Amino acid sequence: QLRDLLQPAVKYVLGVFAQRYPRYLIRIFNKHEEFYAAIMLLVERHYLRKHGASFSENFYGLVRRRRPVVETEKANIAVGRAAEPPKLRERDIQQSLLLLVGIPYLRAKAQDYFESLGGGMSSDLLGELEAARATALPQTWKQRWQQLFKKYYPILNVLFELWLASYNIAYLFDKSPFYRPWLKWMGLDLRRAPPPQQNVIPPKEYASLWHRIRATLTSSPRLVLDSLKVLVPLSIFFIKFLEWWYSPSSPARALSAAPKGPPAPPPRLLSPHPKGIPVDPIRYGICPICQQPIANATVLPTGYAFCYRCIHPEVEAHGRCPVTLHPVELWQLRKIMV
Repeated sequence: QLRDLLQPAVKYVLGVFAQRYPRYLIRIFNKHEEFYAAIMLLVERHYLRKHGASFSENFYGLVRRRRPVVETEKANIAVGRAAEPPKLRERDIQQSLLLLVGIPYLRAKAQDYFESLGGGMSSDLLGELEAARATALPQTWKQRWQQLFKKYYPILNVLFELWLASYNIAYLFDKSPFYRPWLKWMGLDLRRAPPPQQNVIPPKEYASLWHRIRATLTSSPRLVLDSLKVLVPLSIFFIKFLEWWYSPSSPARALSAAPKGPPAPPPRLLSPHPKGIPVDPIRYGICPICQQPIANATVLPTGYAFCYRCIHPEVEAHGRCPVTLHPVELWQLRKIMV
């Protein structure tokens, strides 16, 4: 699950810097999935070629190997430590890269597309009027595809998660040597990585200063990628520390809290306009537009509450409060959660 936690963290950090430097980073943030996939392609390629495992597998001391057709008793007892597993073939590396980077990228794009279609949002938020209006118009093939995707994507996503969970459970109880189905397709399983060999490497001699600088620049990317095993735990600890430091119960909030004073008075309720919708102050909890109990309550800056399905088309059409006739924009609608 390590790589599933990295993408939200990278997106959050990139979003923070994009707000400070939008001129340089806003385009990268808008293409976050492609940016993250390109980074993981470089990282996974380095770890597969050098360590024979993905980044997360190498982090936990595992290595990939080609599973033999017949497992001997001696190999089962050795569990991968008596003999070093053979290196992965170029075909294995290419297939592993395709599945390690391609599947998470496609799932992230599908989730973003589902959310862009309003997936997971209640029909009350969209309003029954807009839904009825959309169904009355003739639909194109693109609209039909969007409706089908919005309807069946959650089902397919749950089935995919259950499929992966079944492999995890079988691997946990030693019923299968593969914790992912694509490892079975490629014929690869996981073993404990052998201990590193303590080889004494003599210092290199360079002909000139330029050769030394060129060798240092060439090896720098590999050193950065290898240092991720140390940088990732430190980054996780640092992020958790920041979450605790800025939480409401942290000592930083107690030290920086402003001195308590008298509470701010509530905003003044604007008086109804003579040409506006009349409001009965005695009938509490009744929508002034539909004269029914308020459902999905939404309040305007003028202080009056309405049903969301009633006030949204009213503000969208006229741009004002129907009671006070005060100008109001759609972004000023506030839902009441309590």
